Amino acid sequence: MAHSIGIDIGGTNTDMGLINEDGIIVARRNLPTNRYTDFDLYINDISRELQAMTSAAGVEIDGIGIGAPNGNFYTGCVDNAPNLTIKGNLDFEHALGSRFSVPVALSNDANAAAYGEYVYGGARGMKHFVMFTLGTGVGSGIVVDGRLVHGSTGAAGELGHNILVPGGRQCSCGRCGCLEAYTSARGIVQTYRELYRAAHGAEPDQEITSKLVGQKAHEGDPTALETWHQTAHWLGIAMSNAVGFSSPEAIFLMGGPAQVGDPLLVPLRQEFEANTLYIFHNTCRIMMSQLKANEVAILGAAALIKMKQQKV
Repeated sequence: MAHSIGIDIGGTNTDMGLINEDGIIVARRNLPTNRYTDFDLYINDISRELQAMTSAAGVEIDGIGIGAPNGNFYTGCVDNAPNLTIKGNLDFEHALGSRFSVPVALSNDANAAAYGEYVYGGARGMKHFVMFTLGTGVGSGIVVDGRLVHGSTGAAGELGHNILVPGGRQCSCGRCGCLEAYTSARGIVQTYRELYRAAHGAEPDQEITSKLVGQKAHEGDPTALETWHQTAHWLGIAMSNAVGFSSPEAIFLMGGPAQVGDPLLVPLRQEFEANTLYIFHNTCRIMMSQLKANEVAILGAAALIKMKQQKV
């Protein structure tokens, strides 16, 4: 049975999986992305982990798929991703292809997640959908007519870096007011802190994380509930804009902040409908990813090899 490798490169962690033909992850490894600033050292450590994983399973691989921030499907490179501590033009396709002598396919990490949903998850049978990934940053993958949208440069689909609030918060990309600055995990924390200061005239007396803001919302904390309402407002506008240009059947959500459930999803659906152009009303559903949150990006990355070879 043929096996492939899926690698999900995030700002915090690099998750690697060995996947069989049935889409089952049979082995996994992990590295802390944010501990690296040297690309060669990072590639060496990834290669070591992949060799150990395949050797332990006693299998050969037929390709390596990679989902990465700023990943370019055409070049196989990551170019100065704002959420990575390793900077520069990073040629993953050459670096890993030369070590393992197999095809390497790379795309935006959210594109990979979207493709994983298309091949293995809730988007099976759909031809038009959008995936938003909420985490350290905010990414998106766009599928139109059953094909991932890569655009002329290979870097299309960066809806997280569309400007939502002109002159607003500083974003990691260097601009101000991007969707990511408001709906990423750190954006949610910033919103909570701002609302807390406005209500109490002081900073919170504990370390705040987006997960904690979710827990507080389920406990009925008014500041946390308002934080999710604000987040839903911004994300709902972004989603309604996405519907205007691609007319998807569904918009999928994945990532840690999305797991909060009703405190986000209830106001999000309201904001989405309120801001969507009338001709698209009731044409697009907001859905959670139907794959396990810790598997979808790895499965999508592995599936990129099939897309590159036009097998799917």
